[in-house]
Amino acid sequence: MSDQEQADAADEAEETETETDAGLEDGDFVRVAYTIRTADDDRVIDTTDEETAEDAEIDVDEYEFEPRIIALGAGHVFPSVEETFLGGSVGDDGTVDVPAEDAFGEYDPDEVETVKADKIPEDDRYPGAQIQIDNRQGHLETIIGGRARVDFNHPLAGEDLEYEYEIIEEIDDREEQAAGMLGMHLQEAPEVRVETVSEEEETVTEDDGGEETVETEEVEKDVLYVTATQAMQMNQQWMFQKQQIAQDLMSRLDLDRVVVEEVIEGGGMGGLGGMMGGMGGGADDVDIEEALEDVDVDADEIVDEIDEE
Repeated sequence: MSDQEQADAADEAEETETETDAGLEDGDFVRVAYTIRTADDDRVIDTTDEETAEDAEIDVDEYEFEPRIIALGAGHVFPSVEETFLGGSVGDDGTVDVPAEDAFGEYDPDEVETVKADKIPEDDRYPGAQIQIDNRQGHLETIIGGRARVDFNHPLAGEDLEYEYEIIEEIDDREEQAAGMLGMHLQEAPEVRVETVSEEEETVTEDDGGEETVETEEVEKDVLYVTATQAMQMNQQWMFQKQQIAQDLMSRLDLDRVVVEEVIEGGGMGGLGGMMGGMGGGADDVDIEEALEDVDVDADEIVDEIDEE
């Protein structure tokens, strides 16, 4: 190898080392194991470890406990934690102190208000109940007569936190990235797939004489397909923020479209029993003319069409 070749190889190795040393960057996806505790009393408020959850007497039947995928720069972690991750690398671990203002905010006495008790559903009129009034979430402190005292602060407002973490791996697969982002939003990771589809697009061009010409060309689109479970469709965050979540996915994963697929499972035609129950039995026992008497259609015409078939 010539001196010049050796110099070029050394420069290339130095550039590679510099890129490696840059560490994690905004936009990277990583899988992280973590446990978040209150600084004052060491109370576990969130964790990806099932054993830790059990020790903290957290209901382990309701959630899946496993390391989560987060997107750096997407607001998935507290600002002070994200600052620690940026520039870091896979295998890093430690504990980050998160002050209250970077977590759930300082406690604000002005957020404790007295409201009319009739604004609260009867079933929720007891101290400690989580309630919603005028699109604001709070918990009921006391209720006396027709007045209720409600604290609209976050339950962890004013609490300094400790974020214990380990960066498990960097995630490059877009389907894993998409599932991870949806998991952060919805507390569950639905089935997803990314497909490249070909579509025809029309473009209109105008020549020097002002005459328009329509041209058709074949273009490729990257589409994310999301299988919507029943729980996902009932998830309030998805119901009210699906457009924002989809836009975030397209922006961060360089996608052209998000398609949500609804899957309905059941035991074949037997699933129609509930629909037909008000008509007096299964489909084989139904008198079509009688069943359609109160419907705004011509029953005789429908029966004739069925007989012809």
